[in-house]
Amino acid sequence: MNNQEPIRDARTLGMPKMLILGLQHMFAMFGATVLVPILVNNYGLPLSIQTTLFFAGVGTLFFHVCTRLRVPAFLGSSFAFLGGFEAVSKLDSGKYAAMEASEKLQYACGGIVVAGLLYVALALVIKAVGVKQVMRFLPPVVTGPIIILIGLNLAPSAVNNAKTCWWLALVAMAIIVAANIWGRGMIKIIPILLGVVGSYLVAVIANALGATALDATGAVVPLMDFSTVAAASPIGLQPFLTDFGGSIAKFDLTSILVMAPIAIAAMMEHIGDMSAISATVGENFIEEPGLHRTLIGDGIATSLSAIFGGPANTTYGENTGVLVLSKVYDPRVIRLAAVYALALSFSPMFAALVNAMPAAIVGGVSFILYGMISAIGVRNVVENRVDFTNSRNLIIAAVILVCGLGFSGGLTFEVGGAHITLTALAIAAIAGIALNAILPGKDYEFGADVSQGRSGDFGRY
Repeated sequence: MNNQEPIRDARTLGMPKMLILGLQHMFAMFGATVLVPILVNNYGLPLSIQTTLFFAGVGTLFFHVCTRLRVPAFLGSSFAFLGGFEAVSKLDSGKYAAMEASEKLQYACGGIVVAGLLYVALALVIKAVGVKQVMRFLPPVVTGPIIILIGLNLAPSAVNNAKTCWWLALVAMAIIVAANIWGRGMIKIIPILLGVVGSYLVAVIANALGATALDATGAVVPLMDFSTVAAASPIGLQPFLTDFGGSIAKFDLTSILVMAPIAIAAMMEHIGDMSAISATVGENFIEEPGLHRTLIGDGIATSLSAIFGGPANTTYGENTGVLVLSKVYDPRVIRLAAVYALALSFSPMFAALVNAMPAAIVGGVSFILYGMISAIGVRNVVENRVDFTNSRNLIIAAVILVCGLGFSGGLTFEVGGAHITLTALAIAAIAGIALNAILPGKDYEFGADVSQGRSGDFGRY
């Protein structure tokens, strides 16, 4: 297969290969998607892995319907709301003073429902005034650095996972690089899947021989722990199906004020991801099927998940990285991954088996995928010919990058007695949008001079 020729209709490869490609996308999203409920459980809130997987699948399929089956995006659980979950878990005044953790989770989810509806509100504004009017405030000099930051902000996660067992992370990376650079045919387009499965098998063998890793505290532990696998049942229903009343979202102004403002960062991340996917695939999805459609798909998927006790959804950069490496751009493959996620949400044992995967493998894979996201941001800036000899553009990009990297813990302030935290990405996005609107000399026009062969071209300066 020619490395330069993308595949836009995976049916030409045959159904068996399509099924394998879908599996690759499922594995790419799985680690990060299940990591969100694992982290939220560490905060003391019982967010279910099965529910998370179920609504990742449902949300992705709904998103594809909203976007006319055209956008190859997967919706996994959002990390942007982790700070909100932690804040809600620590609420201990008023009605929250003696509240059970399970009920606190319901109120946190109520705030996420409102956050998802804010996506819909922005989509309606875009539909009313036109995407060109909105995108005037989001030119590549803003979205490009934001895409770069999405990858860079994830980078510490990749390193922290990889350092638990560096040699295993390097095995995963080596398999991916070898498959992508020297592979032929099908091998070349499933490097992530091969990296995950290959390094997993190596880890199983090494574990049997007594290999060890480091846990989060730096203590030496066995490389793999299969105790949860033995205890898990092969088939089981999600908590919202077995305990509907104990999972359904509840609403309170305090939790809404904690969770809903995070939508600012999430929406900016969404626009950055849509730009990244568009640049990767070579189609302007922000214009057609339209940013309003992608926002509605993401927002309603988020609200639907939260209503039944799941986390917020977001378009996944990991899967964009897979698009870059595989050059298979067919959305049907993503929908297969969504079906896999749905099916696996009914198997606690499989979730436990994949959860037994050493963190180092996730770290090794993330080294490649997260770096790809930042590289796409650079590509977005280059292909749109952003002029960095212009001091205006330099200032905007510089401030975005410093805000995104400098505010490592975000910015917390109090509104109505509730503490609200803006993530570093949200601060960077707000600063970039504001500077682009205020500084004189703006000469960007969205949608102008879009031509073949310039995949990231969203307009002209």
